[in-house]
This record gives sequence, C-alpha cells and structure tokens, in this order.
Amino acid sequence: MSRPVHHRYVDPLAQIWLDCAARLGLRVVRSPDAYASYAPDDAGGTLTIGDDASLDPDDSLAQMIFHELCHALVQGEDAFARTDWGLDNETDRDAWREHACLRAQAVLAGRHGLRRFFAPTTDYRADFWDHLPADPLADRGDPSVQAAIAALRRADRPPWSPALGEALAATARIAAAVGPTVRPARDERAALPSLWTIVDAPPPPHPTGLPGAASDDARSCGTCAWRHRARGAERCRQADGARVDPAWPGCERWEPGLDCQTCGACCRAAYHAVEVGRRDPAVARRPDYIVDLGDRLELRRAGDRCAALGGGEVTGATTSRYACAIYDDRPRTCRDFTLGSEHCLTARRRVGLSL
Repeated sequence: MSRPVHHRYVDPLAQIWLDCAARLGLRVVRSPDAYASYAPDDAGGTLTIGDDASLDPDDSLAQMIFHELCHALVQGEDAFARTDWGLDNETDRDAWREHACLRAQAVLAGRHGLRRFFAPTTDYRADFWDHLPADPLADRGDPSVQAAIAALRRADRPPWSPALGEALAATARIAAAVGPTVRPARDERAALPSLWTIVDAPPPPHPTGLPGAASDDARSCGTCAWRHRARGAERCRQADGARVDPAWPGCERWEPGLDCQTCGACCRAAYHAVEVGRRDPAVARRPDYIVDLGDRLELRRAGDRCAALGGGEVTGATTSRYACAIYDDRPRTCRDFTLGSEHCLTARRRVGLSL
C-alpha cells in the first residue's frame, strides 16, 4: 500500500556541507560522469561531485565539498569566476597549488580534530598528505606553504567566513557524538573499520585565545619569534600584545627564530616604497638606487621589490636566499626596521609567510 511522502532523508554531514556550499553561492550536483569539477554560471556556480558509486569507501560528499572549497581558498576570490577554480587538471603545472590546498585543508580540519577524518581521496593522499608533518606550514620557504597561509587568512573573511568555520564546527560536533557509538565489525575481514573511529580530540585553545596546536615539546611561547618584552612583561605580537608565559605550549602561529635571508618581506611586496632622507649617507654612496620624486627621495623599485634586493628565485619547492646589494650602505629607514617587530610581522603576513 502506497503512502504519501513529505520529506526525504539527507545524510547529516551532507546536509551541513550542502548548506555551506549554498551559503557561498554554489549549487552541488552529483554525477557518475565527473569526479569533481566546478563551473561558474549566472546563479553563482555549480560544483559537480561524483555519485556514491564513483567515490572510494573512505570518501564522503562532505569531504569532497570541503576539499573543493579549499581549492577556492587557495585560488582566491576570483576563483569563483573560473572553471575548475582556474586550475590546470591536465598537467602537473599546478601540482604545487594542490599541495597548498592540502596544507590548508590539514590546518582547517586539524583545528577540529578532523585531519584524519577529512583526508583527501586522490593520489595525493599517499604521495603527499600522508607525509605532511604535524605542522603543515613548517617550511615557510615552500611556495605551497605561502599559498596555504594566504588561503587560511582568506578563510577568516567573507565569502568563506563564517560558513566554512561553522560547517567544520558542526561536523566536529557530530563526530564527537557518533565516534563513541561505533563498535568494531564482528568480522574484520568482511568490513573496513568505520571512518568515525579516527576522529581526534581537537587541540585545546591557546591561553591567549589563538588556535592551539598539536603537542610539541619544542614549541613554546618562550621559543617563538613573536614573543617580546614590553611594559615589564613577556608579550605576544600574534595575540595583539597579550601577556604570555614562556612555558606555555606554542599556538598554531608559533614560529622559530626569523631569518631575513629566507624572508625578504619588508623589501618586496609588503611595502611599496622606502623613503630616504636627503642627508642619509646612502644618497651620496649609492645614488644609482635613489629616485628623486621632487618632494621626497625613495629607493628605486624593480617590479614589486626594492631594486637592491636579490634572491627569491623559486625552484621546485625551494626559494633561494635573499640578499641586499647595498646592505652596508642601506638607508636609515632600512636600518631602523627591526627583526621580529610589529612591522616585521605585518610584512610577513602581507607576503604570506606568517599567519
């Protein structure tokens, strides 16, 4: 006997992530003819995900949507207007961007204890993801790390925020409820263990309120580059000058000692001009680097950097060391720029070296 049907069941995680996509202006469709693709349209954009039969046993619609949104984060706001977020899916040209996506995905999921649960599904899982360190952003000289940092900063702004963060938090609440109820299969040869068994406890928030990080005895406020002493107390530049205890464990934004030659941020795109005083010795000693604009003098620029700055060439996953051609004669503006200062942190954030 037939009966009227007024509702349909939707997997809770699918519902969360379908809603997240919708809040970002995306429509999600399932198709056996595509694994994952994106196309902009007049309504915002359509994200096509393979049907259940197309996915691996440890995939989910939720994880697939999350991964695609991480691609959009790496590519930036303009990605919503480009097919497949502007990525080349036919060659390895954009492999480093995939790496950046996975680094950002690991950090975002890890904040909620979901790093293993929301692991990617492609060949990058075994070749790259499974080899990521506890801190996916540790190698700040890797271009994919810098792109991931830029993505994480975007995650805190519209259109991704607050939708993405709320979807991750809702997923974590469901995982916390479901995980303890899962029992091992009676015959382990007949079934794979449930994905719900690899949900981890999220790292506790740092005492400053910043996101916590996985336990690491070597990382503490006392060994962080952004700790400084001011007004008679140890303080943190990342936490807007909040007081810290050097014995506290490092937060997600912990960084070791800084090295100008692996950074160069203050001499390149972070700042667009360096003013030079007319009596500065550099004016007489290095006139070839001085530009007279009438009302002021500035160091000459070469593209998005100071003309005196060398290095920064990217080869694979490494960046050559930076060096200043006029370091001994650099103007006072440069001499007064302090390593580890608030301006230093601002510069590093602007070029994607620091969260």
